[in-house]
Order: sequence, then structure tokens, then C-alpha cells
Amino acid sequence: MASCVRVWLNRTYAENVFFMDQLRRNPSDRAVEIHATHGDPDSPVLAAADTAELEPEGLSPAAYVEYALAQCARRGIDVFVPRLHQGAIVAHRTEFEAAGTALLAPPPEAVAVFHDKVIAYEAVQAIGVPVPPWWRVRSADELVRAVDELEALGHRACFKPASGAGGVGYRVITRTSFSLTQLNGFPSPHVPLELVLEAVRQAEEPVDWLVMPVLGQPEVSVDCLTGPDNRVRLAVGRTKNGRRRGFTLHEQWLEPARWIAEGFGLHHLSNIQFRMFGERPVLMDVNTRPAGGLHQLSLCGVNVPWAAVRLALGDDPGEMAPPFLGQDYSVVSGPRPLRPVSVPQQRTGLPADSPVDVPTPALSGVPAPSGPRTAAGSDQVRTAAADAVAGGPAWGTHHR
Repeated sequence: MASCVRVWLNRTYAENVFFMDQLRRNPSDRAVEIHATHGDPDSPVLAAADTAELEPEGLSPAAYVEYALAQCARRGIDVFVPRLHQGAIVAHRTEFEAAGTALLAPPPEAVAVFHDKVIAYEAVQAIGVPVPPWWRVRSADELVRAVDELEALGHRACFKPASGAGGVGYRVITRTSFSLTQLNGFPSPHVPLELVLEAVRQAEEPVDWLVMPVLGQPEVSVDCLTGPDNRVRLAVGRTKNGRRRGFTLHEQWLEPARWIAEGFGLHHLSNIQFRMFGERPVLMDVNTRPAGGLHQLSLCGVNVPWAAVRLALGDDPGEMAPPFLGQDYSVVSGPRPLRPVSVPQQRTGLPADSPVDVPTPALSGVPAPSGPRTAAGSDQVRTAAADAVAGGPAWGTHHR
């Protein structure tokens, strides 16, 4: 009988409760135990895990790596799916391998390219993947110039952090003054330019934003499973157009996603997002981690989380294709259980060089509920990636 696989997810998104569900309901009928850590004692992933702990706060990336290595050794982790401090963790892959833990994450070079959206856009342009026009801005004057140029071309301007994930910090710029219109109804991503400029000028530190046109729908997120040989095993697009969601295998979305995943070595799970700029798809973002909506591919008859764990363990699932494409759907919220009792908050304000063996409040293991729950060649690509990591464009540089 095959041994139990021990998987750890660190400070991951709440949606990954479904990722955990799929690991347990794997088609190999392999026993899986899941360890989860988080900074929020009421995160649903802690309740969904077999064992769980609160993470210590205030650790530097280097100290967090030491904490993670200790967790893997103490918990006997076979596969670690890192989200927090992913870049620092993958830089120590050999140390995790020596501890018997496989990292379900790309190599450090790939993580570095896509940590900064400007570096990412420069790199993918070099291999022929189209991107929207963009401006990197650090000051109010640069922001005004970027917005003026976009509006002169007939576009609405938006901005987002040059590094970040999950749509955090995304705003659409308007020329209308602040009024009760902004206070009626639900909160909106639209912000008046005058308020943005005032905030930027009063800020103690410069902003680091990417300004670009508001892109059109549909939004297509291509989930890729890529092997350590840089060959994509599975690529499926998830479409989003307002509330309506669906799936696609159209090559206008999948081909550029494969170029990126294979060209930059996005091993294991990645998510590559596109939107429309005029009549053509352009790259919007690249995530070097499993997408929160990855579990939705189960509607196409595939269990991608389990295939990724197999690949991380050296059990190559081979090239995969969904047996069918699921019908269109919508996403609705639903209840998930939490731990019966919240645990005390972590101590905060620890210095960066604090020892990582500071005792942390443990969350006792609770058995998980069973059953259902409510183009270019590789040399060119590698050169583009190396050049991109070595140095990005100057502030205010823009590309069309």
C-alpha cells in the first residue's frame, strides 16, 4: 500500500480549501494529510486542514525559510506549496530536498521575473507575447503624463502596484470630482484623479505603480501544469465575462500561455491572465502559484491539484487534456466551518533576527470532514529572462 502523502500550504488564500478537498478526493485513492499555517486564526484553511498552526509574525524572509525548514522536518512534509515568501523559499530548494520535501513552485529565476510586472512585461515582449501600453510611475507628475497620454489615445486609465497579486490596489481613474455619486451604492474601484494626485503628493514615500488602459472582457486565466523539463502537461483557460464563467481551449489564449510557462520555466502550477486590448488578447498578469479558482477545472473532469502533487513527487502524469469542457457557471459564496475556538493572537514586533523557535500557539489537529462540502526558441527566452532580472526600465519609461 502506498504511503500517506503529507502536504503543507502556508498562509494561503481561503479558496484553497477546495484545493485541499481535491487532494483528499484524488483519483489514485492515495491517503493525503494536509498541514496548514496562517496568520489569521479564523482562516478557513486552518479548519479544513488535518493539522494547523499559527505562523509567527515579524520574521524576515531569511528567518521564515528557517521556520519553514523546521516545519518540514518536524511535520514530515512531502510536498510544500509555498505562497508567502515564495521567492526566498525556492532559492533554498536543495535544503528542502535534503529534508525530504519537494517544493511545488517554480525555480527562483522564474519567480524573480514575474514578481515585478514591469520586468515581466519587458520579458514576455521579448518572446513575442503582446502586452498593453504601460507606464511605470513614481510621482504625481509622471501619473499626470501617463493619464494624459492614455486619454489622448481614447482610453480610460487605471493603475495597480508594480508588484502584487489578486487585484489588490487596482483602481480606475476618473476626471469627475468627488461627490455623493461615489458614496451611493456599493464601493467602486473608480477614483477621481484629483484625489489620487493629492494622496501621492502627500505620501512619505514614492508610489510604484503601473498605469495602463482599462482592458476589455473577456478575462481569460490559463491554468498551466508544467514539468521540470519546461514542457506543459496541461493548459486550460477559464473565462470570465461579468458574472458568467466558462472554459476555453482556444489557441489564442493557450498558445501565448504555453510560450510563457515553457519559456520561463514556470514549473508545477502557474496562472497566466489575459484580457482584450482592442481586437487582440494581451497579457494582464502572471502568477507563479496555483490560482484561487484552480479547483473550478474539476467541472472539466480533471483534478489538477493532485496531478501537480504527483509531478512534484516525481510521478509524472504525462500530457493531460480535459475529457470535456464544463458548462458555463457562476461563483457564489457558501459557508465553511471554522475552528471551534479562536486561539490567542501571535506576539508581534519581533526583530528580524529573532530565533525562529519562539513557541507559537498550536491549533490542535481536527479530522477533516468527509464527503462533499457546502514562439521563441529556448535560448532567446532564457536570455530575455536573464536581461529582465538584471535590470528593469527607468522610472517613467513607457512602451506602446
